[in-house]
Amino acid sequence: MRRPAWTGQALRFALVGGLATALHYGLYWLLLRWLSPTVAYALGYAVSFLANFYLTAWFTFGTGPSWAKLAGMGGAHAVNFLLHIVLLEVFLGLGVPPRWAPLPVFAVAIPVNFLLVRRVFRH
Repeated sequence: MRRPAWTGQALRFALVGGLATALHYGLYWLLLRWLSPTVAYALGYAVSFLANFYLTAWFTFGTGPSWAKLAGMGGAHAVNFLLHIVLLEVFLGLGVPPRWAPLPVFAVAIPVNFLLVRRVFRH
């Protein structure tokens, strides 16, 4: 019995996403010493986005990066970034400590991001 093509993509996406999320969270923790949670989160997101784009193109979907894919992934990530920031503010407002607030954000936003990015790389 063959697995659908998207299952391999989902596993590779999870690996790349895990690396990008670790980079994002690590930078967030580091920058939180000097910046507000929202600014630290945004800067970590921007750096991890670039790493994520190249790894997603090459490793996850086996394609080369292009300006069109960058624009598409940028659009998907713009939606995703807004979701991240809104959720971060919600969890901070609920009293989750700044160092831990990204964790529930990731749990909600990462699956949404997979669906958006997969659409970009499949078209």
